[in-house]
Amino acid sequence: MNRAFDEPMRRALALAADAGNDGDVPVGAVVLDATGAIVAEGRNLREQTHDPTAHAEVVALRAAAEHLGSWNLEQHTLVVTLEPCVMCAGAILQSRVARVVFGAWDEKAGAAGSMYDLLRDRRLPYRAEVVGGVQSDAAIALLQQFFDSRR
Repeated sequence: MNRAFDEPMRRALALAADAGNDGDVPVGAVVLDATGAIVAEGRNLREQTHDPTAHAEVVALRAAAEHLGSWNLEQHTLVVTLEPCVMCAGAILQSRVARVVFGAWDEKAGAAGSMYDLLRDRRLPYRAEVVGGVQSDAAIALLQQFFDSRR
């Protein structure tokens, strides 16, 4: 198993836990530059902001673009605790992120290999490398705990 993304995934998991503690679905994300340094981060903020687009990935991509002064993140990696949905996959492709690393697969709404595979669709003008299942047990546990507490 590739351990290169363990540390950034731990940070994403901490952000996800914060989102869950604030009543949002526990998903966290970080953006890494070409050296592996975290340049931006985000977590689900839909409940706090009442913004349906405030998924962790979109929040992190916006922060990275602002930090870099450019929407083009082609030398960057997005690390997220849950497989991106269709909306987030679209944002990832539009920002030209080179690689997406995620924890838990999302069999209901995933767009990086589960339900859909938008990030690697050869019909589209841009594709991203996908690495799934990094620290998936920890990501799944956060999600299960969150949803179990609401049932």
